[in-house]
Amino acid sequence: METITDFNPSNDIYVHESYDFENDVNPRDLNNKLFCTFTTLDNLDTLVKDITSQYDIMYNKLFVLSIKDSNEFVVTYNVDQGNVNRIPDNTILVHRKKESNTLYTINALNELIKELNGGIVDQKYRVNWMHYRNTILLTQQGSLTQLRTKIHDIIQL
Repeated sequence: METITDFNPSNDIYVHESYDFENDVNPRDLNNKLFCTFTTLDNLDTLVKDITSQYDIMYNKLFVLSIKDSNEFVVTYNVDQGNVNRIPDNTILVHRKKESNTLYTINALNELIKELNGGIVDQKYRVNWMHYRNTILLTQQGSLTQLRTKIHDIIQL
């Protein structure tokens, strides 16, 4: 069964109806943040050491993705909300669609829906996530950006 993303206004969007959670939600998941930190291959080892020394990484995994047609990499990892004192440089908070390995920000999702739906953000619009398989959806200067990714490494802690 597909989950519908709801964009009704709310005081706190993170207390909103679940975006990425299945019906069998692990309560521990509700308090975590998915970080996405951009880096280069030269800085990757240092970044991983910094991340693992500063945070308790949930699920004991870091996913390293290479960005196609670029020398950039991203490291994604879940951090318990109570474990966050600061966000590392070059890091954004993202959401994830598991079935397509799509990472996205809410702003990017809104821009995508506007693009696909004639300029209208419709809370009932269904995105075909498979069209964005292995992609990071971001906004840069108000425009939607799609970064194609490939798994470089999965670091088991």
